[in-house]
Amino acid sequence: MKIRSRRFKHALASLSCAATLLLAPLASSIALAADPEKEELKLGFIKLTDMAPLAIAYEKGFFEDEGLYVSLEAQANWKVLLDRVITGELDGAHMLAGQPLGATIGFGTKADVVTAFSMDLNGNAITVSNAVWAEMKKHVPMANGKPVHPIKADALKPVIDQYKAKGKPFNLGMVFPVSTHNYELRYWLAAGGINPGYYAPAKGDITGTLSADALLSVTPPPQMPATMEAGTIHGYSVGEPWNQAAVFKGIGVPVVTDYEIWKNNPEKVLGVSKAWAEANPETHKRLVKALIRAAMWLDENDNANRAEAVEILARPEYVGADAKVIANSMTGTFEYEKGDKRAVPDFNVFFRHNATYPYYSDAIWYLTQMRRWGQIGEAKPDSWYFETAKKVYLPEIYQSAASELVAEGKAKAADFPAATEEGFRAPSSDFIDGLTYDGRQPNAYIEQFSIGLKADSKL
Repeated sequence: MKIRSRRFKHALASLSCAATLLLAPLASSIALAADPEKEELKLGFIKLTDMAPLAIAYEKGFFEDEGLYVSLEAQANWKVLLDRVITGELDGAHMLAGQPLGATIGFGTKADVVTAFSMDLNGNAITVSNAVWAEMKKHVPMANGKPVHPIKADALKPVIDQYKAKGKPFNLGMVFPVSTHNYELRYWLAAGGINPGYYAPAKGDITGTLSADALLSVTPPPQMPATMEAGTIHGYSVGEPWNQAAVFKGIGVPVVTDYEIWKNNPEKVLGVSKAWAEANPETHKRLVKALIRAAMWLDENDNANRAEAVEILARPEYVGADAKVIANSMTGTFEYEKGDKRAVPDFNVFFRHNATYPYYSDAIWYLTQMRRWGQIGEAKPDSWYFETAKKVYLPEIYQSAASELVAEGKAKAADFPAATEEGFRAPSSDFIDGLTYDGRQPNAYIEQFSIGLKADSKL
């Protein structure tokens, strides 16, 4: 737990009497902002590179600038993190984008959780064991002696077919049932003709393995390399630094990044309970302001601050991985096979491309995947998708925070979406299968997939 901010608060208190006397003559001419309802906060995170905005907001004093005295606390896993936000043990947390949505619709834990801040874009990859890669590589196009990217799951299908012919399960790890990693892994597999299985909560089956060609199960991110090395899983979908860790350990090969599966996909959010947000509107806005500044710092001047960010993240209280491993992706490159390092400047995006704005269309994409794989058991009209997104994603709080930063001279209006933004990104075909996603037409989008439930299907 980090407590420097609390000490800072106490230091300020020793100056309060003098400051009051000095500023008293100006009091009548200064319009003071509302005080935060809660100053001392505890925020949770999982040890992943994309918790960076929290670490930077803390280390650079952005929380303190907003009058917030923050403790950052690593959590054991995503379920514990979500439960502690719901119970109020945590004021908020670095959260999977699907978690507030899954909780709100009642898949798993039922609770009202909201977000006003998207923490990043991209940042994940899919890694397979050396043995699986050796077989996959036989089916991957090559150029100049190197694999042609993006590598599609078509190359994995013959390998899985071999396992099925021998009566062996093909096991893959992902971090949580409503994680981006789960949906990206499923998307990639299905685009290659591999059925990742269905959920059937109405029948009491929440394993997600009905009719599956590959069996997906939950593994906590830091444990993924060791679990694969032990042979329990044959590959996994996870955020950094746990793909690059497999390369450094010589136990596996990342075959595709999520940037290649869905270019500039939303990844994590700042999640808080709805009750907390309603009780602490000023505090919530100030949290978002501090995190926006951290995201800007992380991306400014073409990632000029990333080397410093890597050193911060490598500390044991944050990610706690070797700085070289974190730098392999955080500084604009990504290593696939050992020695095959390629430029991927947008592997981690924290502010560019309106990364921090909570778009309704981002929320709706997650909901379409929940429906596609059976986590939403019945057909829903387009209006349901829109209404659910608006319950969970709160762009009005983000816009208020951004406006204040502009008024304070800490950001430019051009840095943010226009005030008239309606919350929907333009339709995009930047997916590995070339299909077009339009957030305004969720059911039409679902109908495009050859593998997955159709809009009106039931299991």
